[in-house]
Formats: sequence, structure tokens, C-alpha cells
Amino acid sequence: MYEQEKEIIERAWNERELLGDEGVRETVRRVVDAVDKGLLRTAEPVDIDNSLWQVNEWVKKAVIMYFPIQQMRVMRGGELEWYDKMELKHDYPSLGVRAVPHAVARYGAYIAPGAILMPSYVNIGAYVGSGTMVDTWATVGSCAQIGSHVHLSGGVGIGGVLEPVQAAPVIVEDNCFIGSRAIVVEGAHICREAVLGSNVVITGSTHIIDVTGDEPKEYKGYVPPRSVVIPGSYMKKFPAGEYGVTCALIIGRRKESTDKKTSLNDALRDFGVSV
Repeated sequence: MYEQEKEIIERAWNERELLGDEGVRETVRRVVDAVDKGLLRTAEPVDIDNSLWQVNEWVKKAVIMYFPIQQMRVMRGGELEWYDKMELKHDYPSLGVRAVPHAVARYGAYIAPGAILMPSYVNIGAYVGSGTMVDTWATVGSCAQIGSHVHLSGGVGIGGVLEPVQAAPVIVEDNCFIGSRAIVVEGAHICREAVLGSNVVITGSTHIIDVTGDEPKEYKGYVPPRSVVIPGSYMKKFPAGEYGVTCALIIGRRKESTDKKTSLNDALRDFGVSV
């Protein structure tokens, strides 16, 4: 459907002087507009059951090239003033999105109908699914993919990535609950219906240890479906001695009887844990 646009974007990526051509600039704008409307995504699922996703590198390239073709300008809201080159999203009533002051989403981020933005920030290239709440002071970084009916609790930090273009963005699949002040960055993948406790940190190199069996099982950058995760630590030897290093512990699986909209405390109570 977008084969012509893809060809133009790839050529302009390799020959940046082509950005001086108005036709090429218009193609970049058209692709970013499609991302803004949810018609294109910087990454998308190819097999939900197996949590397989693909990165659409050419779309990310268009987002990156959108920056240099935009002009800096003064932006005002009453007494407040900013100086930037990126537009913001507007007309939330027609989008079916509840946006509480001072929620900010950049143009080029898709916010699905039924989503709720508390005072928060969503960057360009991101995708936020229907029924998802981005709670107070939570941030959704560039190109991050947030599924439907997700709760990003207060102060959650979802990292963004634009370059390198082949790098996978952060993915949080449907019906996840991300606890207050949790951080998910470096292309980490949180599979459907997982629960991350408060202050859990998941990076591309974080040791994610499943402690539910007779022997620990370790993941990196990946939280399996329905996992219930809390902060933890393990001992590591350094030249100066042995010290505790932070990790994440999978302490169980979300039960089928646990409602998907349950509170974090309710989910953890099943495992006798309070955080």
C-alpha cells in the first residue's frame, strides 16, 4: 500500500540532499501523518500468540527525517512559551481520547480512541492502544509500542529509540499493568498481561530471573506473558568485593481468575508479596 513512499524514503535516507526536494519532503510528511493516524507503525506484531514483532525500519527513517525538514518556531499557551519544531496533537474530542491538563502528545504519535492521558508525555512515533491509561508523569518514548488496556502507573518511564533504525523499540503488549516508577527501556519486551511491580527496572541487559521453579530460569530484555515481576537483587563479585546488583524476579504467573483490571496490590497479594 505504501510501496512508493517506502522507495522514496529509502532513497532519501541514503541521499540526504534529496530532502531539499519538496516532493520528497511531502512524502516524509505523508508517512508521519500515517503514523499519527495509526495507519503505519514503527513496529508491529506479526504473531500475537508468540509475541513476535517486526521493526519497520523505513517508517523510523521517515520519522527521523521529519525533524530536519521542520522549522523552529515559537509556540505559546497563554503565558507559557516554547521554542520547537514539532507540532503537538490536537482535537482530542474527535480522536475519542481523554487528555487531562497537562497531558502532552507530539504529532506523529498515535493515541487510540478510549485512551486516557493524565498529565504525561507521549513522543513522536509511539503507539498507545485503546483503553490504555498513561498515568500522571508517565512518559512514553519515541516509537514505543503500548498495547490496549494497559495501565502505565504514575511516574513510569517507557524509553524511546530512533537510532539505530534496526533497533527494536520498547514493547508493552495488551492488558499489562506497569507499577509506579517502573522503568522499561532499551527495547525491552513486556508480553501480554504481565504485571511489573513498583520500581521494577527492565533494560536490555537486566537479569530477569524466574524463581517459580526448582531452578532459576533467566531472561534478558523479555518478560514472558502473564508474569508477575518484582524488584530483586543478586550477589556479584567485583575486584573490591561482592555486592548486590539489582535484577527483576518473576515470582509467578497472573491467574486466569485475576481480573485484567485488578490493582497491583491485588495481583501481588496472590503471591504473598507487597511492594
